[in-house]
Amino acid sequence: MLDITKVIQSLTTFRRRSGDFMKQIKKSKRPVVLTVNGKAAAVVQDAEAYQRLLDVAASADAGEGIRQGAEDARKGRIQSVKAAERLASFGKRHKLSLRGLKIKNLINEGHR
Repeated sequence: MLDITKVIQSLTTFRRRSGDFMKQIKKSKRPVVLTVNGKAAAVVQDAEAYQRLLDVAASADAGEGIRQGAEDARKGRIQSVKAAERLASFGKRHKLSLRGLKIKNLINEGHR
């Protein structure tokens, strides 16, 4: 875990010694929090470390989607592929945006 108190610097100090800071950031792969008037204003981070952070966030989003899907399945909030195809066809025929609409009602309308 990152001890943020060890990597806080003023923006003024960073400006004066930016080359030293960039070497430190590249070597340690740790971000530096920059302050303006004593308040956190920005974070400077190595590009590779930032990419890893983005990758972890993307994995977490995918994991959350899977978790929600599994919960929906457990609670019976799922539809067959055929039902989804009927829903898509209904929306296309009637030029509708189907976001937020009740799927069961639209599927049942497609059978009339």
